[in-house]
Amino acid sequence: MAESVWYEELTPRALQARVKEAPIAYLPLGTLEWHGPHLPLGADGIQSRHFFERLAKDVGGVVLPMLFLGPDRHVARDGQEYYGMDMGTPDLPSGRPYATGQLPGSAYWVPNDFFGALIEAVLKQLKRAGFRIVVAHGHGPSTVFFRDHIDEYRQKFGLECFHCWGEQDGDDLGIQVDHAGANETSLVMALRPNLVRMENLPKNLNEWPHAVLGRDPRSRASVDLGRKAIELQAKRMAGILRGALKKVGA
Repeated sequence: MAESVWYEELTPRALQARVKEAPIAYLPLGTLEWHGPHLPLGADGIQSRHFFERLAKDVGGVVLPMLFLGPDRHVARDGQEYYGMDMGTPDLPSGRPYATGQLPGSAYWVPNDFFGALIEAVLKQLKRAGFRIVVAHGHGPSTVFFRDHIDEYRQKFGLECFHCWGEQDGDDLGIQVDHAGANETSLVMALRPNLVRMENLPKNLNEWPHAVLGRDPRSRASVDLGRKAIELQAKRMAGILRGALKKVGA
């Protein structure tokens, strides 16, 4: 039986063997967040973790448990706090405006400084465990935060760091490039089809799904689209990571 790629399932000897072969750590940046009425609350981490499983089996490395805490927009109004997609605005890109209000199930927000300290603690421990490369991806604001600090992490920890968006000209073939729209819905369809409940979306196509950004999942999402995005981006990331392995002498 092939050895697991999940960090928490490996014995110390098995972990050391995988790190020696390919010192890549994959960090899923998840949330517990509203992703429309049709996707699971853990959609961010579910997508990235299973995409990372594909990369780990292809290129090598180890997939960490997902972080479910992350940064996002935050505002307090009339004694109530709102986070991320709670905040309806009239100018949301690729979606429809809606009123601000607490979305059921969202429970993940932490301020930027807390998240930054958490990421640095994780990176310090990964370097100590022998990893040389870290790939972090998932929740949009978490991924943006990580991307914006890559140069700092390289200098501070000596780690090569990457994310995985890879959007292809806005055609839904990236990895998590919308919010519960055609892209994310297709990815979950391809990775965990049993978790998708398309019947929960409005039947009337003139009624936009609440707090969904991107192209309409009802008319554009499909298993085939999800598989196509995964194949395209897995091939792209495999090339990047094999190059990084050579760079670090692995």
